[in-house]
Amino acid sequence: MPAQQKKIIFCIAGVLSFACALGTAAAIGTQLWVKGTTLCKTGALLVNATGQELEKFIGEIQYGLFYGERVRQCGLGGRPFQFSFFPDLLKIIPASIHVSVILFCTVLIVFALVGAGFFMFNAFGSPYETLHGPIGLYLWSFIACSCGCLIMILFSSEVKIHHLSEKIANFKEGSFTFKTHSEQFANSFWIILVCSLVQFLNALLIRFAGFEFPFSKSKDSETTTGAVDLMY
Repeated sequence: MPAQQKKIIFCIAGVLSFACALGTAAAIGTQLWVKGTTLCKTGALLVNATGQELEKFIGEIQYGLFYGERVRQCGLGGRPFQFSFFPDLLKIIPASIHVSVILFCTVLIVFALVGAGFFMFNAFGSPYETLHGPIGLYLWSFIACSCGCLIMILFSSEVKIHHLSEKIANFKEGSFTFKTHSEQFANSFWIILVCSLVQFLNALLIRFAGFEFPFSKSKDSETTTGAVDLMY
């Protein structure tokens, strides 16, 4: 492939990787990871509420990695309550999983930025060899993609397996018991999925640029020269 086309491909991959880092950073700071509703089970049983009457006992909840908000509904109107995971909920949540999600988000941002830098360096700079050929580009994209997958797996397990919404809804509740009525992942969670797909797409772009994986030395001098010209 001509060098000019390779530069264009690397520019596209660099922009996508940089956008991935910005998107992840923005997602971390929001409370739009999970949205749902909670049912005040105790209140509904006291009045034997059924059908449309249950709406008076269904509140809302949404949260992210650091803070969130829920509206408590027990038949007397909605009462908003804001909370933060650190330190308020630290004792009732699976803290190790939650911290791991934040850690992998940070790693995803770092390696997405590193990948973006090296993509742009390949497009406009004069490469120097610390890792031969495109190994570095594959490596940064693979690490970032893996972190995105781990974030989704860990956070999904925290929400679904450990019933995170229910634990938050029952935080500091004495005689009332709340059950999760509905919940779904919100925009910030899907941003992580998009970022993972972007990093996988970057690996395909590297392959489209003419670099093979797994790597092998070619006897063709032209192929060898091309691999040295644009390195990771």
